[in-house]
Amino acid sequence: MKFTCNQQILAKALNTVSKAVSNRTTIPILKGIMITVTEEGKLILTASDLEISIKKEIDANVEEPGSFVVMAKLFSDIVRKLPNEEIVISDEEAGSVVIKTSYSEFNVVSFPTDEFPEIGKKEEGSEEITLDRNILKEMIRKTAFAASIDESKGILTGILTEIEEDNIKMVSLDGFRLALVKEYMKSASPNKFIIAAKVMNEISKIISEEEEDSDINISLGEKREVITIGSNEIVVRRMEGEFIKYNDILPKENTTSLIAGKDMLLESIERASLLSREGKNNLIKMSVKNDLMTITSRSEEGNVKEEIIVEKTGDDIEIGFNSKFVLDVLKVIDDDQVSLNFKSSVSPCVVRPVEGDNYEYLILPVRIPAM
Repeated sequence: MKFTCNQQILAKALNTVSKAVSNRTTIPILKGIMITVTEEGKLILTASDLEISIKKEIDANVEEPGSFVVMAKLFSDIVRKLPNEEIVISDEEAGSVVIKTSYSEFNVVSFPTDEFPEIGKKEEGSEEITLDRNILKEMIRKTAFAASIDESKGILTGILTEIEEDNIKMVSLDGFRLALVKEYMKSASPNKFIIAAKVMNEISKIISEEEEDSDINISLGEKREVITIGSNEIVVRRMEGEFIKYNDILPKENTTSLIAGKDMLLESIERASLLSREGKNNLIKMSVKNDLMTITSRSEEGNVKEEIIVEKTGDDIEIGFNSKFVLDVLKVIDDDQVSLNFKSSVSPCVVRPVEGDNYEYLILPVRIPAM
């Protein structure tokens, strides 16, 4: 096996597929990248942690086809440090790969491809859908933060995607907040699946890095999805289990609604949170009377008060929140104004757009201790 390719192109491809390399696995081969070169002049890089598999194809000058597996970190580090010129890679003897440039030569251990996991292909009868790359990336950004990072919470570490006849929804929750975003689109038939939020974040990174400005194709199977992004093919395993019935959690009515400028609210809470971090639960208190919202926070080191003019409908209210949960929501909203809806001081707050129904964010309150 012998081929030549450009250092920068190879380094970028390795960076992409390395997102699927497992660092904590007990299976040594999963710490590697499989490299295959074909007679047609294609270099195919593949990595998998059994949850997500990534395959990327680039052009190469192939003298002799073949395949091998190398440890991902070492091989990537070597290629990244080489000068921007053509690299010659060959396996001149079994169990080793030679990497050459004009003034450098590395000899690294390689492994046969027999033990490398087979990357799942599209399932027969799977449905194909096409999504705008920017829409998918934004939907991931606006939901992934609300998924649990506690692996013991199982299905809550994932993002539910629901495809209906005229829209697609993504939902995540961690027991303290819930994120739901919706985009209108035409689909052949309803479908739903759950993919780990950490995997969805890696997909979003690949979308950002892919230079080819093309739509994303998703093949929906019963056990896995095959996502094609430019020259990248990503195979993702569906999470098993039943997602929480989120519609039962979202309040259907409220006694207080207010409209606030998103940036002003965000900046005020960020300032108040400077002191809330010194206390428990990042606690801030919101008091709404008439059309004035007062945001306060106190700790042993001091206290702070912020005031914002809002448009209020309904009753006055006083309620406490973990400031981080509110900030996380406001940071992913692009609207100039947001609608905050309350039922009581111990019921969740629901953040919605002033117009439309493209998102809903639910945030649980924190009990305000007696001062």
